[in-house]
Amino acid sequence: MNLYKNVRLFWRKRHTDEFKAIQRPRLMQWRREPSIIRIDRPTRIDRARALGYRAKSGYIISRIKIRRGGRRMSRPVRGRTGKRLATSDITPGRNLRAIAETRISRKYMNLEVLGSYWVGQDGRSKWFEVIMVDPVHANINNDHRISWIRSKNHRRRAFRGLTSAGKKGRGLHRKGKGAEKARPSNRAHGNRNK
Repeated sequence: MNLYKNVRLFWRKRHTDEFKAIQRPRLMQWRREPSIIRIDRPTRIDRARALGYRAKSGYIISRIKIRRGGRRMSRPVRGRTGKRLATSDITPGRNLRAIAETRISRKYMNLEVLGSYWVGQDGRSKWFEVIMVDPVHANINNDHRISWIRSKNHRRRAFRGLTSAGKKGRGLHRKGKGAEKARPSNRAHGNRNK
């Protein structure tokens, strides 16, 4: 059994005492840090490598904290004027991982999001690590495995739902029977034959 498989199995068994002994002080430190912070190396090396991360210049890893949950304010049930009917919904059809990727993209405007993965959560927040790529870096241009990200089709891909988390929110992880309305998009399907 190699190193990556051991790490993967360790992260699957999150209820063991060994995992909690490592994760609890880690979350205590992350709560004191800023919401978005750049880190030197991935916390889950197996997941990062599976998503395409390589330990060389041109690849950047950042950790982001997202508040959990959907609505923050319940809708009033008694008589109100229109001004007091506001409800806030921070997850408009997207998962928290896709929201994390777009927030990271706004902070690092010159980088493209390659993928992301979960690294921790408590009762209030979730933490994700986002893998980003510099599309104009020489290492990226010369690597045939990642040079596809330079094309115009992948520009600002986190905002357009082209990452894995974005495609999940668009319903594109399903294929075949039952998923006829998902492609090319929900909006395009609604405009067909009109």
